[in-house]
Amino acid sequence: MTATAPPERATAPGYRAGRTLPLRVEAVRQLKRRRTLVMGAVMALLPVVLVIAFAVAGGSPESRGGRVTLMDTATASGVNFTATALFVSAGFLLVIPVALFCGDTVASEASWSSLRYLLAAPVPRSRLLWSKLAVALGLSAAAMVLLPLVALAIGTTAYGWGPLEIPTGGALPAGTAVERLLVVVAFIFVSQLVTAGLAFWLSTRTDAPLGAVGGAVGLTIVGNVLDAVTALGHWRDFLPAHWQFAWADAIQPTPEWGGMIQGSAVSVTYALVLFALAFRGFARKDVVS
Repeated sequence: MTATAPPERATAPGYRAGRTLPLRVEAVRQLKRRRTLVMGAVMALLPVVLVIAFAVAGGSPESRGGRVTLMDTATASGVNFTATALFVSAGFLLVIPVALFCGDTVASEASWSSLRYLLAAPVPRSRLLWSKLAVALGLSAAAMVLLPLVALAIGTTAYGWGPLEIPTGGALPAGTAVERLLVVVAFIFVSQLVTAGLAFWLSTRTDAPLGAVGGAVGLTIVGNVLDAVTALGHWRDFLPAHWQFAWADAIQPTPEWGGMIQGSAVSVTYALVLFALAFRGFARKDVVS
């Protein structure tokens, strides 16, 4: 007995798989969601909260035990304030929008029981994931750009336009400092790709958006805890969290790129594996919701 090939699926005239679920349609859908607006408001309000906090505290930088940090020079200029805003948010706050946008994107469709209807449209599974992933990463990048832009505007208004005073000594001209901060934002985005990959993979495995988002945030916190265990020695080099503040080397008079390159390589490697697992698993998943 010989096996017969399955019959070819008939398609409507003019149907093109690559034209289904256009990016602009998915982007508009995601931009209109309440969580997108709330997250944008949080990113924009953080610099305002910091300015108020410095005003209440007196706004006079003081060293702690003879050690000067970015927090101590926050009110020196607008670019100093921007660097401080990135410093206080890079470790955890900027993880939230990445985990939210990438972890909620597929799981939310499943929770609304609309995922199977999208696939029946028909939208190819790979096309659906590519569209959702591209929009999620775009929104994540937008959140990371929004924070320093608002911080720079508010900081310049409150503290003036001036050079970036480096805590370890010296200063960078304001124009050069802004260019370096652009590199910093790009590195922070790349370093968060591992969180994006983890959240996106979990989003394809569960119908609970909160589970995907919370799982990604929780495992990111675990990574930070493990990085604090100095007994792990050089094993910490394989943790993305170990390199999350390597961008501080970019705002030195003579920048060092080694840590940022290693951190980017670690994050991108993990992210590619997780994205591949997401596509592979979703292609075989029995979608019933």
